Amino acid sequence: MATQKKAADVDYSMQEKIMALYEIQKIDSKIDEINKVKGELPLEVQDLEDELAGLKTRIDNVNAEIEEFNALTKQRRREIDQAKIQIANYKEQQNNVRNNREFDAITKEIEYQELEIELAEKRLKEYAAGVKVKKAQLEETEAVLNERSVDLTAKKSELESIEAETAPQVAEYEAQAEQARAKVDERLLAAYNRIRRSVRNGLAVVTVKRDACGGCFNRIPPQRQVDIRSGKKIIICEYCGRILVADPEAEQ
Repeated sequence: MATQKKAADVDYSMQEKIMALYEIQKIDSKIDEINKVKGELPLEVQDLEDELAGLKTRIDNVNAEIEEFNALTKQRRREIDQAKIQIANYKEQQNNVRNNREFDAITKEIEYQELEIELAEKRLKEYAAGVKVKKAQLEETEAVLNERSVDLTAKKSELESIEAETAPQVAEYEAQAEQARAKVDERLLAAYNRIRRSVRNGLAVVTVKRDACGGCFNRIPPQRQVDIRSGKKIIICEYCGRILVADPEAEQ
């Protein structure tokens, strides 16, 4: 809002706006150079943070699976205890049967409960094996988590050190850029930022050197160079889409 107000208060010529864009580009390029010192550290920090978040989620999931195995283990043990009680009751009833048919019926019930116990004990072994596997996974994941945490701490410390060292210079450049932005309307700034995001080296404004675009090095026709030097309108390179300005040093 402050930039908009300053630009509106003063009626800057197109030539002044173009040169202000050029100044902004030079300052942004200096900041880009400072950021290069960080190298891949910001990306590495972000990747490690993402990996740690994934590892923590995996640990939570494995712990939940272990808890589920433990809950199932308790349930099966209760079922075994209940089945044993049932068997004891059925055996007690066998002592009071009136005929063979009742005896056989109770015997089948006892056999059924014994099968239920066998099945439950089989499940208990499966759960125990599952818990063993999950605990091994948990131990392995926690080891990786600890290792990545150490890496993240080191890289964060390195990045923070670089940022603290370069912060005063970046702040100075930002202040200079803000002064230049005050001369440029919002539409031109938006176009400048859009071009900067779309080109590999961040150069949205380039000079014409040796009759060629300073960005893509394609030849600029003489009449177009005259228009660029006049500074009456924004001239875009028809090959790379960058904003073209006359080389101030050459003009001098």
